[in-house]
Amino acid sequence: MAKHRIFLIVQEDSVRKAVQQKLQKSWGYDVQTFSNGDAALGAFDTPPDVALLERNVTGVDGEDIFRELRTQHPWLPVVLLAEEDEVNTRDISVSGAADILTMPIDYSRLEVSLQNALRYSVLSQEAQRLREELEEHIHSEHVVADSREMQLVLRLIEKLHGKEVPVLLTGENGSGRDEVARAIHLASPRKTGPFITVSCANIPEEDLGATLFGFEAGSQESAQRRIGALEEAHNGTVYISEISALTPDQQLELHTAMQRKMLRRIGGSTEYRSNFRLVAASSENLKEKVRTKEFRSDLYYVLASYPIHVPPLRERGADIMRLAEHYLRQTAEKHKLKMRGFSREAVEAMYHYPWPGNVRELESTVESAVLASGGGIVSLQHLPVTVHPFKDATMELETEGRLFHDDKIVSLDRIKEQAVRRAIEISRGNLAQTARELDISRSTLYKLIEKYGVKL
Repeated sequence: MAKHRIFLIVQEDSVRKAVQQKLQKSWGYDVQTFSNGDAALGAFDTPPDVALLERNVTGVDGEDIFRELRTQHPWLPVVLLAEEDEVNTRDISVSGAADILTMPIDYSRLEVSLQNALRYSVLSQEAQRLREELEEHIHSEHVVADSREMQLVLRLIEKLHGKEVPVLLTGENGSGRDEVARAIHLASPRKTGPFITVSCANIPEEDLGATLFGFEAGSQESAQRRIGALEEAHNGTVYISEISALTPDQQLELHTAMQRKMLRRIGGSTEYRSNFRLVAASSENLKEKVRTKEFRSDLYYVLASYPIHVPPLRERGADIMRLAEHYLRQTAEKHKLKMRGFSREAVEAMYHYPWPGNVRELESTVESAVLASGGGIVSLQHLPVTVHPFKDATMELETEGRLFHDDKIVSLDRIKEQAVRRAIEISRGNLAQTARELDISRSTLYKLIEKYGVKL
């Protein structure tokens, strides 16, 4: 096992050598020493596990070194060494130090301080490694986290590290819940175990039980035996999307299996152990389904202990073009096309379109546009008409600075329709904002949407 590395930055030779000997000979650390701040700063390009820093070291002041380290290596624990009268009489302007020890050094206290600092260092580096791994996975799996909304999702996933709690993902279909579920799995100690997906929306109700729990008719013939997803996910994660599709009996069986970590195949009598972790997703309001007794409260409250909402793409404007560029490169590589990107008009259209189909719709839109372009630049004409900015024969866009383009009389009802459509477009499908900007109630807005056949 590699030795822990410590940087020792102390000015006086006798003190520096005495501490170095204690650290190396008695405690077995790998120590690198410095007598002034200038030499020390250059060595921090490859940071140690802990830094022991004399506050009044010559050259670059110790406090300046400390502030620089907090900027460059915020995870690095620093133990400050100071004269007793400094600690007692001066205001400690340096915040965030792992510890402050007085000189002459009490070695028993130094040993404890270093052990605490090293524990913090190991945990901080592991957290940083996990964060980088998670961000790499999230970007590789197209759950781009540039927007503030997805950064929050990322932080919630990070907080799950080391926890084995079930997770409930909420949000619209196509918003990226599947990729978030996989990211949760890869951020857990189970990441080397199986990740099993069950899409309830795509499985007939009569087959759901066998899909989850397996099937065994009592015969030894392999054709009559089936291992279920929960059993297959032993020491891994099972992701159940649209969990509200489960019948009450299936919900009860699932809840029991979660509690006991044991399950029985349908038609069988033998119990099988399965230490699975459940991540579930629903586009429906499970709390409301509990109220109407369509969903079991005991299963809901287990899942709802750690909810993560995955926002729709229309609320993640900062992610749209990052995703679009990724899908462009992906499609170009697949079909061996040389692409240069998107035109300004295409970018503006995609940014303002509300994407009711979310990430899945964006992916298919970009793929078809790339193929339509045949290479080079994806322009507005290559995008589906539904994505184009809205224009009406009797009205100009708001940016033109005028309402009518000629002397033709336009009915008030037609003007009202265009106002509703344009407001929805500008708010990118946020109906609460739309109603607020139009100065009408949500119920009135819904009636107008239905009357004019506005597609969201």
